[in-house]
Amino acid sequence: MPDIVQLLPENIANQIAAGEVIQRPASAVKELLENAVDAGATEIKLFVNDAGKALIQVIDNGQGMSETDARMCFERHATSKIKNIEDLFHIKTMGFRGEALASIAGVAQVELKTKKAEDITGTYIEIENSVVKTQQPIAVQQGTSISMKNLFFNVPARRNFLKSNTSELRHIVDEFIRVSMAFPEIFFSFTSNGQQVFHLEKGTLKQRIVQILGNNYAAKLVSVQEETDYMNIYGFVGKPDTAKKTRGDQYFFVNNRFIKSAYLNHAVMNAFSDMIAKDSFPMYALFIDLDPSRLDINVHPTKQEIKFEDEKIIYAFVQSAVKHALAQFSVTPTLDFDLDISIQQSDAVSKPFTDDKRSAAASSSLYKTFTQKHQAHFIENKSDLQHWDSELSVVSGQLSVDGEKEFTSQGDLDKNNKTEYTPESLQKKEDKKPTNNNFIQLHNSFIIAENRNGFIAIHQQNAHERILYERFLNAIKGKPIATQRSLFPATIELAPGDTVLLNELLDDLQLLGYLVEPFGNNTFVIQGSPADVVQGNEKATLEKMLDQYKHFSNDLKFNKREKLLRSMAWQQSVKAGTSLDQKEMESLINDLFECETPNCTPNGKPSYLEFKKEELDKIFGR
Repeated sequence: MPDIVQLLPENIANQIAAGEVIQRPASAVKELLENAVDAGATEIKLFVNDAGKALIQVIDNGQGMSETDARMCFERHATSKIKNIEDLFHIKTMGFRGEALASIAGVAQVELKTKKAEDITGTYIEIENSVVKTQQPIAVQQGTSISMKNLFFNVPARRNFLKSNTSELRHIVDEFIRVSMAFPEIFFSFTSNGQQVFHLEKGTLKQRIVQILGNNYAAKLVSVQEETDYMNIYGFVGKPDTAKKTRGDQYFFVNNRFIKSAYLNHAVMNAFSDMIAKDSFPMYALFIDLDPSRLDINVHPTKQEIKFEDEKIIYAFVQSAVKHALAQFSVTPTLDFDLDISIQQSDAVSKPFTDDKRSAAASSSLYKTFTQKHQAHFIENKSDLQHWDSELSVVSGQLSVDGEKEFTSQGDLDKNNKTEYTPESLQKKEDKKPTNNNFIQLHNSFIIAENRNGFIAIHQQNAHERILYERFLNAIKGKPIATQRSLFPATIELAPGDTVLLNELLDDLQLLGYLVEPFGNNTFVIQGSPADVVQGNEKATLEKMLDQYKHFSNDLKFNKREKLLRSMAWQQSVKAGTSLDQKEMESLINDLFECETPNCTPNGKPSYLEFKKEELDKIFGR
């Protein structure tokens, strides 16, 4: 039998390695930018065409390479940063494994131009499919320029799995931001298809954060600075009022390397507890300086996940540093220890707890069920709580519709909010519809209306969300919403990441009544909006819509268009707390019952509850 084990050819080995290192154009951007930083560059320029599929080029003014180094850097595991095993545990540079350039050369056509300061001429190398095609001297400035063209040209299956240009460009923007934010002392620029996306001058960390994330953070950053013998923490967190529905503006760096850590994110969230809504996320850009021997950065191919020697210490330091910063800048709420006068005068506070009251309380069945062991499941039998059973069944939503349970509780709705709660088609809409126009609004949030079976309680925001969603859905399907042109068009300036996002949505937004045109330099002009959007609110509407859109972006089940429709419906719906007159309530209810699925929002939350007359009679013992 012939031998069957053999070594892989070099080009195939590099393509396999590229599967780990170069997953998409953004992966190559990250590796090339990090190499430029390690080269000591003070200016780094990134150019991409066709979202990196056609071209990715990084030009730096770093120390450059000699002719031998330029040839060697494309060999697998070639590195200038590790000479023995101990060096692996003291890594302070960005790249170190020596696989990036070899992997890139395995899946792209690469051109390298480089020159050291002391050399007269530089070196030009052209590589294709891991094979050197050309090597010759060249006149070039100090530094390195590396271009990779036609990514995955020799692996068409990998190329077919890439996403749309807009999606891939957003990933490139993310990687560019992560590297440029960590090194504010370096000039960075980013040009896509000939149009400049970023121009980041050298400056302080605060200036770099504002340059990247937008001027709205300029006056809303709180400085974090703590130094200990074990580690140092510095950076900025946003004030509570900058918290958003999306995790987008959250950055952790360890020794200037961007990392993802749900554990450390939890530490920051804990520091912000009770200051922001539970479904909101604070902005932060925090840097941890730590002895490299106390962590392992080589546990993941992209090096975005690392392992700490003692995670609990890091967690405690991060949480206390953020809390201390918020307290120093008087952001944390203060506690009022003065009791309200009415509380002080109540019987429970002012009158003594006598022996008679103590014995009366101890003899009650409710007291016994909570003080005796193993009695929790007997509470209803032992105490006089049975009469609450029917009321609770109504309040928790356990109301039958045509003999079937409609839903049980908000918990069940939350479990099902990824699938539409739809059985309205099986129910008789006419039985649900109000029989008159005598509507009552409660707490500026709920509308009470009488129907044939009893009455319904409508949640005005949920109902309006359903109405708008179906209206937008019809617009996308071929009935565009009319656009009202503005006499004085509003201008909106976005962060670069949001600019890429809005460009992706422009065509669909036009079907929904928004006429938005790019104006260059991350700016857009809102030429028109739907007639029902109040003039002057177009800018705020689009900004909030983008924020809500990003809130949906992590849910793979929703496609781009579905996310947009749900975001717009939520953002434009009349919010709880808004007072409505009789005509507005009547219009809302009529529109709701014209919907195909009137009984729930697109996310599965109920738009109304029905309270049947026989259930009400039962509650009152009739």
